[in-house]
Amino acid sequence: MTASTRTSRLDARRGRGRAYRWRRTALLAVVLAVAALVVPDPSLRSTPASLVKVDRADGVDHDRRMVWVLVLGSDARPGDPPWRSRADAIQMVGLNLETGRGVMIGVPRDSYVPIPGRGSDKINAAMTYGGPPLMARAVGDLVGVRPDYVFTTTFEGLQSMVYTAGGVVVQSRFDITDPKMPGHVRQGRNRLDAREALFFSRARYALPRGDFDRSANQQALLRGTLATVRSRLDRPGFFERGVLSVLRNTNTDLSPVELYRLARAVTKVRPDRLRGCVIGGSFGTAGGASIVIPDVSTARRLGNEARNDGTFERGC
Repeated sequence: MTASTRTSRLDARRGRGRAYRWRRTALLAVVLAVAALVVPDPSLRSTPASLVKVDRADGVDHDRRMVWVLVLGSDARPGDPPWRSRADAIQMVGLNLETGRGVMIGVPRDSYVPIPGRGSDKINAAMTYGGPPLMARAVGDLVGVRPDYVFTTTFEGLQSMVYTAGGVVVQSRFDITDPKMPGHVRQGRNRLDAREALFFSRARYALPRGDFDRSANQQALLRGTLATVRSRLDRPGFFERGVLSVLRNTNTDLSPVELYRLARAVTKVRPDRLRGCVIGGSFGTAGGASIVIPDVSTARRLGNEARNDGTFERGC
């Protein structure tokens, strides 16, 4: 076989590969579109998750290579809409689609901040006042970057996602038990099932720095979940089933095709390049309630550094 013949066959195989990928994407888009028509209206049932776009016209813009997603864990109880209950977990996640890098900015849920139109309150109260749009404004004002999307899930939704992924591996900095809830996570590497993942993301009373360490654990869970999903992308139908599951169980204003593209964008980020920082601060009281007084200057610095390339130049 001549060199030119080998080259021609290689080019042909590459062409078939590109054509297959295009057909696969087009077919999936059709499947998702059909699914959107046959899945019941989310308003008619209780959904454990919400994914909405955010109007950033009055926010600080960023490079189009970046996608910013405000990830919220709602403390809504079964049957309650997640977008009308306080946020138990708050993570601003920035993803660089060109470099595969990303950042997570953790916001302690008791951070006492100005909430547009509501005075000052704990930042997670913005969810009860105005749902995801107001929560996006409050967090965006704190870090100086307005998110493109807000993703909200409940305790039930988190467990469902971990179950669907087949569990998740995390690195824990501490040996964790909590007097307020059952569960135990060892220091070091842990493979968590759905119930254990919920415990790991919520436990705080036995942690040295309480809510600050809990926010860091939530980042470890996000990183571990991303690693699990990426490790299984080559399994036939895994990605498609995941997107369809999100579509069926999420109240969203995204089209099926846009949801697919966003999911693909997220999986381009490498877990070892997903850096997390938690906004520091001090403890205080307001109206008799315990609060966190956030370090606003550090919050703004983290947002400014990561806005356009998804990296923290000076670290946390």
